[in-house]
Amino acid sequence: MTFDARTFRNALGCFPTGVTVVTATGADGAPVGVTISSFTSVSLSPPMVLFCLDDKSNCLARFQCGGTFAVNVLSDSQRDLSLRFSGQVRDKWAGLAYDLGETGAPLLPDCQANFECVIRAVHDGGDHRIIVGEVLRIGYAEEGKPLVYCRGRYADLS
Repeated sequence: MTFDARTFRNALGCFPTGVTVVTATGADGAPVGVTISSFTSVSLSPPMVLFCLDDKSNCLARFQCGGTFAVNVLSDSQRDLSLRFSGQVRDKWAGLAYDLGETGAPLLPDCQANFECVIRAVHDGGDHRIIVGEVLRIGYAEEGKPLVYCRGRYADLS
């Protein structure tokens, strides 16, 4: 290898990504959520998506044991939610309105899209887990712009 981890990360940052908050309900009934930009579709039939979660994440076990999760695709007006779920905020859910989907996973309001999923596989991905889910339910907005991240900062699509 002729490059270090920082160089690799900087090169990956050239690829703009949407910003999501992936949510679940833990075995204890408490909601869990984390900002994720490594989200993608896997299959149309059956409809499947995946997201990647750092092995050091304090919510990894809660996602793996829950069986279901929701991917909330943030709109460009939801930067505050991205920051809330990416940081070390003690209670990420304090004062936050949300609904529980039919799978029991929290659905954030006013998102560009919500995908309710059941976990079908968890794979080793180096220092991350690759969590694959089959999509059971979706909702999406006909209008609006997604929140986009590129080169270490939020980007504007206009």
